Amino acid sequence: MSSNTASRYSFWIWPPLLAVCALMIWFAPSVSWLRTPPASWSLPVVDITNQVTDVFVGFAKPFFRAIGELFAYPMEALQSLLQWLPWPATVAIFTAFAWVAAGWKLSLFTVFALMYMVVTGYWAPSMNTLGTVLISVPLALAIGFGLAVITYSSPKVNRIVQPMLDFMQTVPTFAYLIPIMLLFGFGPVVGVIASAIYACPPMVRNMIVGLQQVPADIIESGRMSGATPAQLFWQVRVPNAMSTIMVGVNQATMAALSMVIIAAIIGSSADIGWEVLNQMRKARFGESLIAGLVIALFAMVLDRISLGFSDRSRAVARQHASVLVRSAPWAIALSVVVLCVAFAPQITWFSVWPEGWVFYPADSINAALQYVTKEYADFMKGIKNSALFYFLLPIRIGFVKAISPFSWGFALEPWMMHAYALGAGVLSLLGAWRFSWRIAVGVIIIATILWFGMTGIPWAVFILVVSTLAWQVAGVRVGLMSLFAWLFMVVTGIWDQAMVSVAMCLAAVLVCLLLGGALGVWASRSDRVSSFIRPINDTLQSMPLFVILIPFLMFFQIGEFTSFLAIIAYAIVPCIRYTEHGLRNVPETTVEAAVAMGSTPRQLLWNVKLPLALPQIMLGLNQCVMFALAMLVITALVGSKGLGQSVYIALSNSNAGQGLVAGFGMAFIAIVADRILQGWSLTRQKELGLV
Repeated sequence: MSSNTASRYSFWIWPPLLAVCALMIWFAPSVSWLRTPPASWSLPVVDITNQVTDVFVGFAKPFFRAIGELFAYPMEALQSLLQWLPWPATVAIFTAFAWVAAGWKLSLFTVFALMYMVVTGYWAPSMNTLGTVLISVPLALAIGFGLAVITYSSPKVNRIVQPMLDFMQTVPTFAYLIPIMLLFGFGPVVGVIASAIYACPPMVRNMIVGLQQVPADIIESGRMSGATPAQLFWQVRVPNAMSTIMVGVNQATMAALSMVIIAAIIGSSADIGWEVLNQMRKARFGESLIAGLVIALFAMVLDRISLGFSDRSRAVARQHASVLVRSAPWAIALSVVVLCVAFAPQITWFSVWPEGWVFYPADSINAALQYVTKEYADFMKGIKNSALFYFLLPIRIGFVKAISPFSWGFALEPWMMHAYALGAGVLSLLGAWRFSWRIAVGVIIIATILWFGMTGIPWAVFILVVSTLAWQVAGVRVGLMSLFAWLFMVVTGIWDQAMVSVAMCLAAVLVCLLLGGALGVWASRSDRVSSFIRPINDTLQSMPLFVILIPFLMFFQIGEFTSFLAIIAYAIVPCIRYTEHGLRNVPETTVEAAVAMGSTPRQLLWNVKLPLALPQIMLGLNQCVMFALAMLVITALVGSKGLGQSVYIALSNSNAGQGLVAGFGMAFIAIVADRILQGWSLTRQKELGLV
């Protein structure tokens, strides 16, 4: 460890810091500004942002409205074409793509998925959604490709673009929907623009990574062959980076599709997003689930097809296949299209699926739901209250407020407070003696959070501790970034909402880490478990965020617990996947050496595999935090509070300043967490000799 790193990790920073924090906590009840930043400290950022937005919108609105009209024509034309084309023809085209991308299994699944849209009567709105995606994705890919090329070619541009990408991916979509809506108006085109913005960063990042990973010897070979810079780029770099670029295409497609329901909020209609949103607003859970499955199936089909085209081994196999094999799927699809178009006037159900053939089991789903909620109401209420009283509330408001006769069955007595403080002190000393001073400091911090809660800790204490942690773990830049981020929330008046959001995300991430980590360990030790969990992970990750809300909303209604479960369902996937991946990729030589030395399976896991897999596990934790914050805004629709709710309220009121300030607050939380986890992971990799 370098001297600079060692100085950052010095133990002697913490005793005076914790002493100062203890004094602030002691005086906080009598000093109001220590508890909550005074309103007088808030800068008029929201008002200034609204004024700037009003001036800019007034000046630039005609230009952007013209661009909106420009995009409206191809979108409407494409939607009209998809509505005119007989459904068997569209099914044949998608099936051909699926066959070429990944073989007969995917083509069979594609037929099933598209037929579900037909038989449930959602074909027409599904095609309108597809038309929107087919406009927004190419737009995102074109912008992303150009931006990636410029960024890759210039380190100066890269230093500017990377933070922009961070903000584009971490600022909640609802936040920047407001200025987009003011510029482009209210309607489906706004959804196209917002989808393109949201889908652009994955394409940029994957293309940059792909270009950077092209082997130097291949580039040098191209130069020695006399390739010009343009030839070197288009004929050497891009082909060799194509598999990674296609992963970017896949991620951009998924991102655009996840915006379908958000687009419905800001003006799209007659598409599947509107159907889901409309049914959710009416609390028709059976109908919303049936419509939501359409989006989920669409996402899975497009996900598998784009991933199939990104598979390098399949691409090589396609190139070496005979002309007959390569052209057969397209020839069959073309024949089906021609026949369907020719006979559609005579066979009306080619164009419109008869109402009598529609399979729509919404009433049965609603009846089953009513039966379950009625028969098991006490059981589900017990689960909900237990999670709220014994887990969520202590993290948010602390034991000091959560423990009461109503929630815990008894009142908090002075001896309990003393016992808690004594227990925390003993655990801290044991941690320092058995492990290291870092464990001791960690125990003190955790005990303080659980006692006072995230919303009860004085703001200055939180900023000092987190910024010091950021500095020690990831360096001076990240420490200063953390300090700036939290002070931003102080001076913009969103501190209380930020702490509510941090508390919810912290609770969800803890569950994801423990449960997802356990499932990842189990999957790494059993191929059968891995093969069972993998499609569940795929479904959760490709399913749009709003659809994930529906089953939890059906059973637990609107409330904080529903938000908590929805965040877990979406954010747990990276913890499972990265844990399994890290454990399965521990070098065999290391495992064999540990077994030869007599390690038991338990010792092999805890002392060998988990330490070596820790960088990958931390990367999964990093992604888990990002996913949790992304879902937090969506759960504002079902009762979660904090910054997500502020963003959603701002969208409802068209308050650009409020939405952007709250959105930037969430982005700062995500970026600070990302940098801290990255820094800790890098330090561990260096300590283990992996870097």
